[in-house]
Amino acid sequence: MVYVLTVDQRGSRREPDRVADVLAQLNADVGTVLAFERTAGDEFQGVLGEPEAAVDVALRLVRLGGWSIGIGAGAAQQPLPQSTRAAAGPAFLCARRAVDAAKQRSVHLAVRGAVAADAADAQAVLGALAVLVGRRSEQAWEAIELVEDGRTQAEAAAALGISRQAVGQRLGAASWELERELRPTAARLLQRAAG
Repeated sequence: MVYVLTVDQRGSRREPDRVADVLAQLNADVGTVLAFERTAGDEFQGVLGEPEAAVDVALRLVRLGGWSIGIGAGAAQQPLPQSTRAAAGPAFLCARRAVDAAKQRSVHLAVRGAVAADAADAQAVLGALAVLVGRRSEQAWEAIELVEDGRTQAEAAAALGISRQAVGQRLGAASWELERELRPTAARLLQRAAG
């Protein structure tokens, strides 16, 4: 089973092409089954082997903003080719349907999979996560990044030049604990959606 992300840049006729920069970022530090690559115009696709990785990439893209994100969970024709563009199978068809659906959703993220009910549940949880991530301030992201890098809240406070309580307030306002609780749930639902 694989997790195919098909991603389309929103408003690409009005804005510069951002695909190349995002491909460079994702391919530099995301472990893939098949690398992310441009598939057509302002769209790109990649294949991941773990549902947690699909959740991570989707939420990274939400943070960047300006993307319609489709996740397809299911099987791929074997053996896999060298290129994402040459791959096929049910997960790829699901990803195509998902990105088309994402374009119509307010959170610009959709999931389709081999098990429709679990894909719908994964979409609901990921949609909630997308809302949390999309509403965060830069100050909240500063605190989150420091704490996720392994620093204590006191160490994060010292690095930011604010009080420990202020770090706690930033994390609370960002619903960081809730995100940490929901991420594994989203990954489990994606795994179930793959069949």
